[in-house]
Amino acid sequence: MTARLRRSPAASPLDDDDLLCEILLRLPPQPSSLPRASLVCKRWRRLVSDTGFSRRFRLRHRRNPPLLGFFDRDLSFSPTLEAPNRVPPGRFSLQRDDDDDDRFVPLGCRHGLVLIYIPARLQILVWDPVTADQHYIAIPPAVAACPGKARINGAVFRAAGDVQHFQVVSVMAYGDDHQHRRALACVYSSKTGLWGDPISTPLPYRAVQADAISVPTLVFADDAVLAGDSLHWLLAGNFNGILEFDLEKQRLAVIRLPEEVNCLKLVRAEGGGLGLLGRSVTNCMTQLWKRESNCDGVAPWVLGRTIDLDRILSVKPELKGTFAGATAILGLAEDNNLLLLWTITGLVVIHLESLKFKKLFRTNTFFQYHAFEGVYTAAVPFFSLM
Repeated sequence: MTARLRRSPAASPLDDDDLLCEILLRLPPQPSSLPRASLVCKRWRRLVSDTGFSRRFRLRHRRNPPLLGFFDRDLSFSPTLEAPNRVPPGRFSLQRDDDDDDRFVPLGCRHGLVLIYIPARLQILVWDPVTADQHYIAIPPAVAACPGKARINGAVFRAAGDVQHFQVVSVMAYGDDHQHRRALACVYSSKTGLWGDPISTPLPYRAVQADAISVPTLVFADDAVLAGDSLHWLLAGNFNGILEFDLEKQRLAVIRLPEEVNCLKLVRAEGGGLGLLGRSVTNCMTQLWKRESNCDGVAPWVLGRTIDLDRILSVKPELKGTFAGATAILGLAEDNNLLLLWTITGLVVIHLESLKFKKLFRTNTFFQYHAFEGVYTAAVPFFSLM
């Protein structure tokens, strides 16, 4: 009797862990993606919970992270996504000592990290809300020499292709003589655990009338904008301009604003360059400007377009001409190119390119918000939130 050969079932391509990981890496970077994938089976859960997979997932979606929400001045989190991607406010809560009464001043968010200044301790805190990691850093000696004379600002970021380490740029304007003030910057690297050498540049001075009050030039208390290879902050006071820190050349420079516009907010222009949202001094219309380099290496300001926010937000006729009922621009999500506005109907986010907007929630108060954009990779801890 001829024995029959039993065929083994053909192996499925999904039996290969490497191939399956490549497929899972292409899931959308929404908070619910990896938790849902981990529910399929123990094998999928093991793969998406691996730290190496998490790093690859964050790198792949680095350029298109979702806007998870906003942190306010008290570091309270307000989510913006709908279920099942909505992160509950309590999930991103900074754990502090019970007897900790020090004031924590948020300076901005970027690449899934929150930068916080603690004046009483002369420290900077880099906090990862997803992993709850906290890194306390003493401010650089050059900055600590005059903490009471200048406001400290800064920015945090991760270098391209590196999700394990971060860098912090601390900036300030200093000098008792208003005519000879300077800007100072120092860079901290988590890879070395050290601050680099201080970098400074003189700040322009605008002559004022003898009886006028002279206000020193300061680095404005607003989030930095990362455009190209440079970080940018608004300067306010005696001189209104932009402080630019070139991350590649490690150099500070001052950029003048176009004279025909009052700058309201620095933004990232189409193509990734530096832009600004301003109000025309002649007709009070909202305008988008951008810098464009020419063949001579000069980067003049060019008017991109004019935006009628009154019409876009469809406010009542009696509110026409009042910046769409908004009294302030409260924040910018630079990777998503979204502005956060306060209006009489509540908080609104508007996309600067498509001009589509979404109402968030009503509030009678307004203050600066810091957009938290990041790729949520903590698959297991998210289960309890769904």
